[in-house]
Amino acid sequence: MKALEEKYLEGLSELFPSIAAASTEIINLQAIVNLPKGTEHFLTDIHGEYEAFAHVLKNGSGSVKRKVDDVFANTMSSRDKQTLATLIYYPREKMERIREEEQNMDDWYKIMLYRLIEVAKRSASKYTRSKVRKALPKDFAYVIEELITEKSGMTDKESYYNSIISTIIQIGRAEEFIVALCELIQRLVVDHLHIVGDIYDRGPGPHLIMDKLMEYHSVDIQWGNHDILWMGAAAGQKCCIANVIRICARYGNLDILEDGYGINLLPLATFAWKQYAKDPCECFLLKGQDNCKPQELELNMKMHKAISVIQFKVEGQAAELYPEFGFQRRNFLDKINYEEGTITIGGKIYQLLDDYFPTIDPKNPYQLSAEEEEIMNRLVKAFQSCEKLQRHMRFLLNKGSLYKIYNSNLLYHGCVPLNDDGSLRKVKIYGKSYQGRTLYDVMESYVRKGFFAVDPDEKKKGRDLMWYIWQGANSPLFGKDKMATFERYFLAEKELWKEKKNAYYLLLEDENVMNGILDEFGLDREISHIINGHVPVKTKNGENPVKCGGKVLVIDGGFSKAYQKETGIAGYTLIYNSYGLILAAHDPFESTEAAIEKERDIHSDSVIVKRTLERKTVGDTDVGKVLKERIADLEALLDAYRSGQIIEKV
Repeated sequence: MKALEEKYLEGLSELFPSIAAASTEIINLQAIVNLPKGTEHFLTDIHGEYEAFAHVLKNGSGSVKRKVDDVFANTMSSRDKQTLATLIYYPREKMERIREEEQNMDDWYKIMLYRLIEVAKRSASKYTRSKVRKALPKDFAYVIEELITEKSGMTDKESYYNSIISTIIQIGRAEEFIVALCELIQRLVVDHLHIVGDIYDRGPGPHLIMDKLMEYHSVDIQWGNHDILWMGAAAGQKCCIANVIRICARYGNLDILEDGYGINLLPLATFAWKQYAKDPCECFLLKGQDNCKPQELELNMKMHKAISVIQFKVEGQAAELYPEFGFQRRNFLDKINYEEGTITIGGKIYQLLDDYFPTIDPKNPYQLSAEEEEIMNRLVKAFQSCEKLQRHMRFLLNKGSLYKIYNSNLLYHGCVPLNDDGSLRKVKIYGKSYQGRTLYDVMESYVRKGFFAVDPDEKKKGRDLMWYIWQGANSPLFGKDKMATFERYFLAEKELWKEKKNAYYLLLEDENVMNGILDEFGLDREISHIINGHVPVKTKNGENPVKCGGKVLVIDGGFSKAYQKETGIAGYTLIYNSYGLILAAHDPFESTEAAIEKERDIHSDSVIVKRTLERKTVGDTDVGKVLKERIADLEALLDAYRSGQIIEKV
């Protein structure tokens, strides 16, 4: 062991070849360790709502507004502070409107530049100059650094700043400089972004959200079951592909596939129009598409039904292939009496709301017709060969995981599968049983195999497990005994629609159980938190997202417009800064236009979940632990230099 340590120190001495070099690095690292902790921003269950997501990203769930309030306090009116905040969110768009009203733009530029410099200065104060320098826009890096860096020894600082700002205005670069400052503030206000699952489905812009995330400076993603569904589809898993298209059709978002990803749905549309020409498809109405043109609506409903039937067929085939998944009980096509239009479930006969199935062979109900087979084969190729979709999925794989331990908090989308008594549930995956953290690790390894495995059998298992993770009864991302898709389409009896949640959701207030989960993931039960989403928090019914005395935070409050009537709000987000945890409940986002024109920010009620007694520093974070280890190594190197064990290379 001693020889290994000596070899390591020899290697370290190549980077820091003298006592002076090692000492300087220790001083630099120690300074970083004592800086305030950066702000973490948590979002979950975005579900394709790009406009609301983009706005929350710009305002940092109120972090920008809080920074403006901190800087200007009572020295500026509330109206002026809101105008400044709006400018920071949407600099180009806001200035376009200001130009139409303001008579003396040079004066306006000067006032706003001074204000933005002060906000930028405060935003940069918790970072090293090196980190701020890396965040600076290339064109204005030197000038911005001059303006936001205090120069205590300068006798005429005001004149110096005036000279720089006047020159910027004089040469016609004021607006570009304002944009650069606004984007810098947005960049500095949030140090790291966590997306705790479900970027995809329901809303119209998941592909735009993915583009935005790929540009973001620091982000991690905990996959949600809807994200896994798209990952499975991109890998070519037929059940996942059918589900993705069905959900897009259900919410009137087929243009995500056609325009967003360039996937050709014409063969499906032609097939649906022919097969269901005289079928009104009334059970396949679209959600939230009141303004859709009649002919477009009719076609979408037919496509919706066509892909749903295909889905039930391919899922039936997969259920027989993997009986351990427990999906055989969800096979319904062989339980239909096609002559009478009824179905037998649990020994009871129910009347179907729709009994027109021209593509189903009653003797072999799960077999795809020749046309359906051709359509699915084309779709598999289209999903697998779509460059943009594959790029987005690679990003999810590179930045994502099923769970994340970050700064002593445990992040995951759904639930840890539990038995009714709160013990960890054993789940069988390809012949072996797993539970707790090991279950997550094994499932994640199979997800990655679905894309990267060389062995074709392992690759297929990985792809098919993604379908199970999407809706399996013991999937940590789903957490219900069933997904009642068939029942909701074809049966009027709402008792059959009920989806029973895993015991986890009934035990969220049980401290012993939640502490057991933290123990399972190797976390300190005294300081750690569980942060997850997946199940909308029904705020209007008095439900609180803060569970178990603040140990658990469920931050899916309904970003998705489809759920806002149910939840009463438009989403929860979470901020974790150097002072503690702040939970923000957001009202529905009106529009980007209203945010700019009327300066209507998303109204957010913020609640301090936990305030720290002492301000958190970088030293209290995961990065801080690494830096402290680095300091200890460098101190050992110093000792080695001073004892003569290692000779300085100077």
